[in-house]
Amino acid sequence: MLFVTRYSQPQHMSILSLRPAFAISRSTQALKYRVTNSKAPFHLKKVTTMAVSKPDNIPDGDFSNYFCTYGYLYHQKEMLEDQVRMQSYYDSVFKNKAQFKDKVVLDVGTGSGVLAIWAAKAGAKKVYAIEATNMTVHAKKLCENNGVGDIVEVMQGYMENIELPEKVDIIISEWMGYFLLRESMLDSVLVARDKWLKPGGALYPSHCRMFLAPIRSNQPSKKYMDFQDSIGNWNDFSKTTYEKYGVDMQCLSPEFEKEQTQYFLQTSSWVDLHPNQMIGPPKVLKEFDLHTCTLDDVKGLHEEFELTMEAKETNGQETQVSGIGGWFDVHFRGSEQNPATEEVVLSTAPDEQGATHWGQQAFWLHPSTGVSSGDKFKGSLHMLRSKENHRLMNVNITFSHNRLVDGQLYAAPPRKCMYNIE
Repeated sequence: MLFVTRYSQPQHMSILSLRPAFAISRSTQALKYRVTNSKAPFHLKKVTTMAVSKPDNIPDGDFSNYFCTYGYLYHQKEMLEDQVRMQSYYDSVFKNKAQFKDKVVLDVGTGSGVLAIWAAKAGAKKVYAIEATNMTVHAKKLCENNGVGDIVEVMQGYMENIELPEKVDIIISEWMGYFLLRESMLDSVLVARDKWLKPGGALYPSHCRMFLAPIRSNQPSKKYMDFQDSIGNWNDFSKTTYEKYGVDMQCLSPEFEKEQTQYFLQTSSWVDLHPNQMIGPPKVLKEFDLHTCTLDDVKGLHEEFELTMEAKETNGQETQVSGIGGWFDVHFRGSEQNPATEEVVLSTAPDEQGATHWGQQAFWLHPSTGVSSGDKFKGSLHMLRSKENHRLMNVNITFSHNRLVDGQLYAAPPRKCMYNIE
């Protein structure tokens, strides 16, 4: 088994600084509008290139909520700069060239076409590279320039609507989102599997796991202070508006507070955790075999978990659990009938060298909880797709803090926490 670790720490800027709760791709730097200097404090200049224009085959909502940023070379560059991502996929192909030689390969969501190029260079006799956006223009050019234009056929459209002339031996795809399932792109891979993969064919990656661990950080206290500042600012604004203009805004205070609560306290955070921020060992929340799992399996999760604390008291004070961290790994094993020669693992776990562009997701606790070694969090995580945008996730975590006292565990009343993964 080859286990790939991080080589660099990609830059990341949180979309939450922009406030609107819409989903874009994992990159938050390649927006549909870019801020440029002007005489005004901010000037929004629309970027109009062919690659990011909306193809007719993509509905308006799904384009603006998701696909638009994948049409930018700038965003493709950010993903291609993630050395863990690149090395893992590169190794999964070229350390398993025998599995790709003379095979028909399907690349779902090819983007700039790099995975398709690698499959062709590894010996595939035919590669179908499917992409929904106009990035197909760049992918075709890249394939031709790298000498595989006669092997790779780039096709534009939703994978669900694409018709291929033949079944395929391998499906390769980089479909993972934050905490694995955000973006809901796995749906397209499973549809392709059921429709186009030959019996005994292989998926790359083939298996994946989701993890949870208790973590510590000073971010939750800062978020709560920002929340309080926002509420205070609203109160000052309301007072000024009434005194100067005679309009009483206080009737909207509950709605404003609810909005700010969701933004500051109920939205998970992209984080780059160091291993020493974990207060206990990570536990597997869920495992998927992509050869057998169904659409229903990935549309909603309801999983139980038990996290054990390995905390040390400092000056007689308990360690504070600031939140629960979540991440994933994926495994390139091939299929049972056509196993990989060498298994490769892509991990997004906390690492001393820094995070991948996926980072980890932090579900902060407000307030934090003091724990001692041997204490346990026992609970469940329920994750469903947002009704407003199926690319986003709603997460409910319910758990009880079980304190270890004289060798016995005593459960506190359960805590219920709600989050959005945006």
